Amino acid sequence: MTGPAPLLTLNNGVRMPALGLGVYQSPPEETVPAVTTAIECGYRLIDTAAAYGNEKEVGEGIARSGIAREDIFVITKLWLTDYGYDSTLRAFDTSLTKLGLDHLDLYLLHWPIPSAYDTTVASYKAAEKLLADGRVRAIGVCNHTPEHLTALMARTEVVPAVNQVELHPKFSQPELRAFDVRHGILTQTWSPIGGVNRYGAEGAATVRDALQEPTITGLAEKYGKSPAQIILRWQVEHDLCAIPKSVKPHRIAENIDVFDFSLTPHEVAAVDALDTGARGGPDPDRVGPDTFS
Repeated sequence: MTGPAPLLTLNNGVRMPALGLGVYQSPPEETVPAVTTAIECGYRLIDTAAAYGNEKEVGEGIARSGIAREDIFVITKLWLTDYGYDSTLRAFDTSLTKLGLDHLDLYLLHWPIPSAYDTTVASYKAAEKLLADGRVRAIGVCNHTPEHLTALMARTEVVPAVNQVELHPKFSQPELRAFDVRHGILTQTWSPIGGVNRYGAEGAATVRDALQEPTITGLAEKYGKSPAQIILRWQVEHDLCAIPKSVKPHRIAENIDVFDFSLTPHEVAAVDALDTGARGGPDPDRVGPDTFS
């Protein structure tokens, strides 16, 4: 066990671990042991989503861990087919039931729908009600660009606590990160090691794997760490919250073992320089209800 990650403070004072376990594409039968292993290794943040089909197993893993509920930070997300005010409230209840929990730590809207943004706003207003009612401790969004966030904040009351986005050395989104900082929004990162560019995504054929970059491998050799650990430490240096996904016990343990060393500002800048501006996942400006069907 490596011990829990440090805590980051959200804009409403809620504290969230700086690194967690993601379970995107984790098969249900592998999710329970992945969650229990992660908690044994010191993880205190688990990120799932209605669309992942494994909320029930995440809840089972948390229950089996023996760790007190208040010591685990649980995130799930609203899927596009449930957007709208009333349907969001129903979907939240469904997620909570599957997780076997009486409240959630962070509830996120999974994508913006630019072509029907009224439904995105309506869902966020429902999330504001859940927050006001004490059923969730913080609310936020995923995959929102500065333009999407500006539109959302103009029509709602609560500034998102978190914006979870694709972010890794090959697509580091400096402008978005700066926007989030200016508005007190914490940037959380999916595919933080760049897996989206290794597994058949849009940019996989043209963007080199960050794990193979000499800048990364050289730092790994210097610090006696793996390339993945260097990338995760780079995320930590930027005050980001990374949620690497794995179901392999040795990878789960490795991914959280990044709090016993630091990168210098020069080394952080060298990793920053690997940015290509090429997105591996879907473009949020083009997402709609039928994008993933």
